[in-house]
Amino acid sequence: MPNSAASDHATAQFCAGHGLPWESVAEGVRRQVLAYGPALMLVKVAFEAGAVGAEHQHPHAQTSYVESGAFEYTIAGDTRVLRPGDSCFVPGNTLHGTTCLESGVLLDSFSPLREDFLQ
Repeated sequence: MPNSAASDHATAQFCAGHGLPWESVAEGVRRQVLAYGPALMLVKVAFEAGAVGAEHQHPHAQTSYVESGAFEYTIAGDTRVLRPGDSCFVPGNTLHGTTCLESGVLLDSFSPLREDFLQ
């Protein structure tokens, strides 16, 4: 997201997702940054079947909500299959990742916001 768009978007209280750019982040995975402020960020992540969100960790607390599809989600070595309507919480600095079993979309929230997603 360009700096000017990021700063404009950061001050908006409403977010029209249809006009926001998608960013490719891995093979079969793309991300769309939605509404955010200093303490909280909402991100839509679309996965193709078989795509992997590699295991990683970050200092931000995270929740993930399955909007569509099916995901094998691992948090600190505990793996579960999540389907539409399911969600999970990832504490900060906790190893986590996912494999998409059926193409779908996750809605991820982060606290505080992921500044690295705005660069």
